[in-house]
Amino acid sequence: MTVTDDTPAADAIDQRWMRHALALATRAEREDDEVPVGALIVDGDGQLLAEGWNRNIGDHDPSAHAEIVAMRQAGMRLGNHRLLGCTLYVTLEPCAMCAMAMIHARIARVVYGASDPKTGAAGSVFDLLADPRHNHRVAVTGGVLAKEAGARLSAYFRARRGYRSS
Repeated sequence: MTVTDDTPAADAIDQRWMRHALALATRAEREDDEVPVGALIVDGDGQLLAEGWNRNIGDHDPSAHAEIVAMRQAGMRLGNHRLLGCTLYVTLEPCAMCAMAMIHARIARVVYGASDPKTGAAGSVFDLLADPRHNHRVAVTGGVLAKEAGARLSAYFRARRGYRSS
């Protein structure tokens, strides 16, 4: 996977939550040998509602991306499929499946780390979250701690393919 670094000036709150998401990504790899992607959801008051990491390998579930895991947990916690006013933080730009789930859940904002030039659906390949044909749009902030998020993913795939960093 190729990742890009398009880091904008991120505010301290976004950086703090992204560091938390990066810690979840580390857990994905260390505890479950999953692709290191972490996600969390914060409500409108800035309280942590849910967190998750990739579980598709361990759960034998192609839909168990970090974002989906976190949204399922948040929905259960709130007792509602709508996640109004919530911000979702994720270490990798959402794919089309996750982006559409965010639209259906009415997530207010997504903040992601590394861009995904192959399957990114928040502006890299597709721009589903801002598409005016949908009845809900999600505000997007990309590139928060992108170098760190991208390096983690690159190292994971390099190790799986038998390459060593110099």
